[in-house]
Amino acid sequence: MSRDVANLVSRVGHVATIGRMELDRDDPRPPYQQVAAALRAAILGRTFQPGEQLPSQNELATTFGVARMTVQQALRIIRDEGLTVSRQGSGVFVRERAARPAGLRPHIERIFDAEKVTIDFVGFTSETLHGAITEPLDKIRSGRLTPRDIRIRILLPDMSRPLALPVAVSGDEAASARARARSAAISARHVGAIRDSVEELQDMGLVRSATVESRVHGSAPLFKAYILSATDVFFGFYPVREHEVRDGDDRLATYDSLGRDSELFHYTDDGDPESPGTQFVAQARLWFDSMWDTIATKVTP
Repeated sequence: MSRDVANLVSRVGHVATIGRMELDRDDPRPPYQQVAAALRAAILGRTFQPGEQLPSQNELATTFGVARMTVQQALRIIRDEGLTVSRQGSGVFVRERAARPAGLRPHIERIFDAEKVTIDFVGFTSETLHGAITEPLDKIRSGRLTPRDIRIRILLPDMSRPLALPVAVSGDEAASARARARSAAISARHVGAIRDSVEELQDMGLVRSATVESRVHGSAPLFKAYILSATDVFFGFYPVREHEVRDGDDRLATYDSLGRDSELFHYTDDGDPESPGTQFVAQARLWFDSMWDTIATKVTP
């Protein structure tokens, strides 16, 4: 960036605004990642205070001289990092506890610096996983990261059968089925994108092997977990909220698991078999493998 974000912030009422900034043309990162980095720095540096509203998408697009779609991608990144929360009809706000994020993305990038990369993910739709691995994959394509083998396993709820979540507030099963179908479509889109982008690396000769597998199970989505190279686990519960979603031309009120509101907790295998972190990682791996090898059903591309 041409100037520090903190020097460009002013406020109108309770909403922070930023003056015009230019992206660094010599920065190899895509524009959306540069915008995300600037907003991340502003949030963690307390330029934007916890609970404070960010500028609108249109204002951010003008600020950085980018398209609104670029801003949306950047906001999705910092939302997935747990730095912000969206409030329907109000805007995007810095999370109250954003000063102490779990730091999932730096850990994911770190494991891609090793020769062998393994990620086991259990969650709702894999949307956050897709966002978290985008930057490391870009760095592999540009030669800045050089893993040899990548294996990703994705464990998701089977939305083809009745589940406790998502469910229509009205209790109508037909409406609940539509809500599940919507979630299934989101899952399929992100799993497909992950598979295409990872397996492409092998096709391009950038890695020796690259596999993405996905399976589904019959439990409701109540938590998410990332098991990174069998040594680190990021775990968070899904809070259940009443949430209105688009259903064709209509709006559907549902009770849903909202991943963007999950607080991730980090556990590390530190080599001490008696430490809580090591035990949690071991139990998380055991649970994932037990689900994967028994009641989970393979999903074909």
